[in-house]
Amino acid sequence: MDSRIILGLLIPFAGTVLGSGTVFFLKNEMGDELRKALLGFASGVMMAASVWSLLIPAIEMSELRGDAVPWLPAAAGFLFGMFGLLALDHLLPHLHLNSDKPEGHKSSLNKTALMFFAVTLHNIPEGMAVGVVLAALQTEGELVSYSSALALTVGIAIQNFPEGAIVSLPIRSEGAGKLKSFLFGAASGAVEPIFGLITILLTSLMTPILPYLLAFAAGAMIYVVVEELIPEAQEGLHTDIGTIGVALGFALMMVLDVAFG
Repeated sequence: MDSRIILGLLIPFAGTVLGSGTVFFLKNEMGDELRKALLGFASGVMMAASVWSLLIPAIEMSELRGDAVPWLPAAAGFLFGMFGLLALDHLLPHLHLNSDKPEGHKSSLNKTALMFFAVTLHNIPEGMAVGVVLAALQTEGELVSYSSALALTVGIAIQNFPEGAIVSLPIRSEGAGKLKSFLFGAASGAVEPIFGLITILLTSLMTPILPYLLAFAAGAMIYVVVEELIPEAQEGLHTDIGTIGVALGFALMMVLDVAFG
């Protein structure tokens, strides 16, 4: 496999690992204001990546292929992504931050495991997004440049840093050791290169539906933003901090994609 593809798969995971490593340096649980800012920032990055790195290339790809309705694959793929994540949200047992009520299928798993599954569920569409863009790079090089794909992977790695911290620090506050908390946080991001690789292998067999797959990844990411990240960033007081985080994350990812793309 091309070394550029391998690097693209590993960069986002590295962001999660580094973020999880903060458990070795921070004594207490992450402050509420910082958590809201980081959740907002991650939301902004994911929204911008969904538009500039996934939906717009999907429409442009359909136009170049001469599709009669070039926006149809993007719209259909986007909705499939949204409802696909909705189905997973109802099936997989998980527990969100600052909540004591598990969601999804009933399970006897403890709170730490349920929190781990919650963030792992978030990381699946991000891994798919990276995988489908890297696959498009191999098959549709005139539309997706390596610099554009790299911008997406770096952007997701940046927003994975706070996600890693948001997983490991609460687990630490529940009484787990620092090493165990770090490993749980890092493992939550391991699904990204796995699902990225699976997506690459599948898209190599299904090149004709790449526009649908790009949009599917966008829909899945937007679902996570709307269903999980923004509501958690807007709970209680200091909600303006989460809003500022969204603005900064969106602007940064937009600049990365436009500048490098």
